[in-house]
Amino acid sequence: MPLPALDPSSDDVARHHVLVLPPDVGPDEIETLAISRFARAVWEVQPSAVPPRASGGARGLRMTVAPPGVLRVSRHSTVEGPFTLDRSANTTLGVPTSAGVAYVLRAPVERGPRPWPGGGDRDGLARAFPEGLPVRDEERVVKWLVDVARRLGGAVRVAPNQEGNPTVLVPDPAAAVDLTVWTDLWLDPDAALTVIRQAVPRARLNLPDGTWSGPPAGIGQRPVPGTEDMDEAARTALHAAADEYDLRALTEPEPMRGFGALVDLDMDGIIAVEVAGETVLPPVIADLPWAEQGAIGYTVHWEPPDVADMEDERPSLAHKVARGRSTPLVVAIARALHKSVGGEITDMMGFIVDPADL
Repeated sequence: MPLPALDPSSDDVARHHVLVLPPDVGPDEIETLAISRFARAVWEVQPSAVPPRASGGARGLRMTVAPPGVLRVSRHSTVEGPFTLDRSANTTLGVPTSAGVAYVLRAPVERGPRPWPGGGDRDGLARAFPEGLPVRDEERVVKWLVDVARRLGGAVRVAPNQEGNPTVLVPDPAAAVDLTVWTDLWLDPDAALTVIRQAVPRARLNLPDGTWSGPPAGIGQRPVPGTEDMDEAARTALHAAADEYDLRALTEPEPMRGFGALVDLDMDGIIAVEVAGETVLPPVIADLPWAEQGAIGYTVHWEPPDVADMEDERPSLAHKVARGRSTPLVVAIARALHKSVGGEITDMMGFIVDPADL
C-alpha cells in the first residue's frame, strides 16, 4: 500500500511541529536515531514498508493507503509518519523542495521564559519561539527533530507562534564537525599522540609542564607575627610530616583521569582532542555491554578563531571556509583513533557514525 499524503492545510498539521526529510530516508533510520536519544523509543504502529511514491489511478478509483506509523519517543510525545510530500505541499509548508517525506510531532506545548536577548541561536530556536523557549518534554523532542534534520539533510517546520507565523528551521549538516570515539581502551598520552600524529603530524600534547621547586628558603623555620605560637620541635615535626606527604604524592601519583592534545590551525582555529573516562554516556553507548561501568571518550573538537561564530545560525563565509578546511582533519583524527582503540563513534548530536562513512 502507498504511504498516506500529508495535507499541509489541515488544522491538525498546522498546530504541530513537522519534520521533513529527503524521499530516500526510511522509517528504520528514524527509529535508529530515536533510540540513540530516547532509549525506550518504540513503534506503537508499524509504518508501511512500501517506499514513498506518487499516487495515481483511474478516475473514480479509490486507492487504499497505509496508515501512518506511530513512534513513541517518550511518555507524552509521539512522532507520526511517514507521510509523502509533493511540490505543492512543500510550498504550503515553506520547506525545501527536496523534501519527500514528513513526520508530525505530537507533544505537549511546554514553554519557558523568552530567549535571552543577544545570546547565540545556532539552531534557530530563539527565532522560532520568541514568546518562550520549549522546556521539558517539548524541548527534548524539538531539539531531537532539529538534530535529525541536521543529520539527514532535512528541515523542521515549527508550529505557528501566537501571531500565527510558522518558522522553518534548516540546520546545516556541515556544522556537525565534532566526533567522539567511545571505547574501553585507555591510551597513555604518548601513545595517543603517536596515533593522532598519524593523521595530523603537527599535533602536540596539552599537559601541565610547569615545575615547582618548593617554597622559598626559610619559610616555616621562623615564627611570623600573628601566627600560632609553636615551639621548634613541633615546627620541625610538622614540616617532616608535610615533606613525607609531598614525597609520597610525587613518587606515587594518582592515576591520570584525562588529558588533551592540540592542533594549531593558525587562521582556521584549533582542534582539541580531549581524552577522559566518562560515566554519563549517550544512550546508544550506555547500552553496550563493555560500557556498563562507563567508557573512555576521545572527543575531537574543532574551535574556530571566533568562538561566537559557532553559535550563529547563519555564520560568516570566513567561518564556513575555515570549517570546511578543518573538518577533514577532525575526521582523519577520529578515524585514526578508532582504528587504534576500536569501539563506536558518535557525532556531536550523539548519533552513531559508521566508520565506513568517514
